[in-house]
Amino acid sequence: MTVLAASQVQESSTDGCAGFSYDAAFSRNIGWVTREEQQKLRGKRVAIAGMGGVGGIHAITLARLGIGAFSIADFDHFDVVNFNRQIGATVSTLQEPKVSVMAEQVRNINPEVDLRVFSEGVTNENIDAFLNGVDLYVDGFDFFALDIRRKVFAKCRELEIPAVTAAPLGMGTAYLCFTPDGMSFEDYFQFEGEDELGQYCQFYLGLAPSELHRSSLMDSSQLNLKEERGPSTAAGCQLAAGVAGAQAVKLLLGRGPLKPAPWYHHFDAYEGEFVTKRLPSGNKNFSQKLKLKKMKEQFA
Repeated sequence: MTVLAASQVQESSTDGCAGFSYDAAFSRNIGWVTREEQQKLRGKRVAIAGMGGVGGIHAITLARLGIGAFSIADFDHFDVVNFNRQIGATVSTLQEPKVSVMAEQVRNINPEVDLRVFSEGVTNENIDAFLNGVDLYVDGFDFFALDIRRKVFAKCRELEIPAVTAAPLGMGTAYLCFTPDGMSFEDYFQFEGEDELGQYCQFYLGLAPSELHRSSLMDSSQLNLKEERGPSTAAGCQLAAGVAGAQAVKLLLGRGPLKPAPWYHHFDAYEGEFVTKRLPSGNKNFSQKLKLKKMKEQFA
């Protein structure tokens, strides 16, 4: 393992370990992907920012799909409040760096994996290194980390890297795909000119215009965008990783039906409903503006 102090990046890969065979380890994927496609996935690099609620399970899901290289980033440590949803959070990992714990889990699935570990998270200084050579970006930032999220999506657009964001909402997930030739993250969410609370509302409602999860929120006082807090479930995180994994296969292999932004998708397992619709103007849509106005008044 080589540590590059300047950027706080750790790079590692091995020639495998006794008893491990890539072909055997991921043989049960064959059928849903061809043998040739599995080898293509082996040669892909996916970047994931955030190793918490969704980012950690994104990494595990994609590692089990046989992705051969990852760039992963997080500056935080596991705490007891993470136990309800974060796959890496256990008694044995308390106060351990999230990115180190998840890197070890990924290596335990595929000891041949090529890992770039960014222990300071994604910053203005290392964003280029984080996305260097990346075939797909999967968003795992905390909901409220909008400033750096916007920068990463903008850089993906510049570098023509497709990107997926899948948010756990209640016991469901809302997700969007952004392709280099489709609607951009900024054009869809329309953050420009909004204050911090306004941007949170734009992101929240832009993710799930249909608001399928709203009726299953039993205690609305626990959702407070102004105070940057909200409830979560492991079910939502697991579902988010599932849909992100499916979209990753489509984007990395270039096959299958893909509906990128301005299409949005929302599945709520508790309500048993799925909505996929096109929102041509994103948050500039008239109905979205009305909902946003009401939401901003409510949280203000």
